[in-house]
Amino acid sequence: MSGGFDLRDEPWIPVRLLTGESVRLGLRQVFKRAHEIEDLELPVPPAAAGLMRILAAITARVAVDGDDRLDDVDVAENVDEWLELRRRVLRASQFDAEVVDRYFDKEVPSGRFDLFDVQRPFLQDPRLRTECVDPKGAPNPSGVNKLVMGRPTGINGAVLFGHFTDTAPVPVPAAEAAWHLIAQLYFGPSGQCTPRRITGDRTGSGDAGPLRKSVSYFPWGGDLFTSLVLAVPRWQDEELGEGEDVCPWEGDLLDPLKPLTAMTWPGRMLTCRFRHAVLLVPSPDGRQVTDAYITWSTHAPAHAVRDPYQILDRRKDGNFQPREADGARALWRDLDALLLKDDRQDTQRPPIFGALPKTLLPTLRVRAYGFDQDGQQKDSVWFASTTPRVLTWLEENDEETAHRIKHCHACAEEVGERLDFAAKVAWKVATDSNVDPSPKAKVKLDARKPGPWAFAALTRFWPKAETEFWQLTQPQHRADRPLEPFIRAALSALDEAIGPSSRADIRVARARHRARSMLLALLSSNAG
Repeated sequence: MSGGFDLRDEPWIPVRLLTGESVRLGLRQVFKRAHEIEDLELPVPPAAAGLMRILAAITARVAVDGDDRLDDVDVAENVDEWLELRRRVLRASQFDAEVVDRYFDKEVPSGRFDLFDVQRPFLQDPRLRTECVDPKGAPNPSGVNKLVMGRPTGINGAVLFGHFTDTAPVPVPAAEAAWHLIAQLYFGPSGQCTPRRITGDRTGSGDAGPLRKSVSYFPWGGDLFTSLVLAVPRWQDEELGEGEDVCPWEGDLLDPLKPLTAMTWPGRMLTCRFRHAVLLVPSPDGRQVTDAYITWSTHAPAHAVRDPYQILDRRKDGNFQPREADGARALWRDLDALLLKDDRQDTQRPPIFGALPKTLLPTLRVRAYGFDQDGQQKDSVWFASTTPRVLTWLEENDEETAHRIKHCHACAEEVGERLDFAAKVAWKVATDSNVDPSPKAKVKLDARKPGPWAFAALTRFWPKAETEFWQLTQPQHRADRPLEPFIRAALSALDEAIGPSSRADIRVARARHRARSMLLALLSSNAG
């Protein structure tokens, strides 16, 4: 039996066509019409980050030229040969409709793309019906509010995007449930979860999803076809096994008690790193989800795999970790980490930005999807952002501009750090009568009492700094010293945070003067 919500053809993926029209399409039409689509319009960025990985895995299956496919390991082992194949695929400007139909209708077993299929619902584990039970053996679902990111769960859940309660759960349309299914698998929390009884024990804790707390970066073309082809990562032979490469909807269910199957390229590395298992409960007509089971999928150690879409930053212990998403951090502040090669000591750019076609670089932007979370249960904010067409500045294509951008960003960060410190000093001087207000007196700050000025100043500074940054990238400003405009932006932000000078008392006036002097001192201490 089929559950009746077939993701191949049901309209569940919001897109914007090149004509400007917004529509929803199924997977089949997304690929057949990818060259007519300008952008994805998924309103849940963590779902979009996961969906792009799923689409990239399918792209590797359906992007062909003659008898060669982008997921052909024999071709991929020769980098130049694989890049030439990708060039030929891009030259075709669209996916072959017959190849798309063959993949969805013949190469993948029947029912695997059905969200509510009884035997193998898409990206779900039907065994949870009998394994997620209470001590008496009755079904023990997690609740639909647990599925939908942004809804509160439990007694103390925070309200982010609507008022929902566990005592009166609101069903979610099946299309939207598919978004949140993907988001849960990639960004789900660690810690306590619905218990799952496989052996005699009911284990109720799990690990965080593979993308939790992270931000993903994709080269973004003028149409979705280009973006998807460029999203297929190159072969990473040093980390991956040589077994059959299968995505979850292509192969058998994994045994949650056995060691994980070795990672393979590209499907398994993009779609088989989940730490959660989910099962959706549909309404009788199959158009809504009324409940869900969400639990752990494995406790086996995760394979160390280099995600192709993440920046890596060096930790204090010398190892690298994915750059964490920060809802207050604008995308331009990551630009130098995307443009510069991996030969730096403390940052590694996403592998997907290596060896992009030079002919396309002037047309390519960067799309970022992030989710600001902690490692366990707290979700703060998700975001999506897109740069202008900046990838022509990749270091291997325009070394001078890439390093200019790095220098501009470094200056902005230096000014931002000084502004943060200066505003805290100013608050201390203005409010603590025990502090010597003279210009050169030392001020001891209390980390627990930073005052409101630093946050207010930085909130105003970074948008101003972004405006200055993009000005500095313009050809007519390439010779400008970058430190000066960032200091002007910081001085303006500081004044706005402290308030009008005409209404300030003498102590506030001295505090303002001291903070401004600390910022201006950067000009003499730094050649800029």
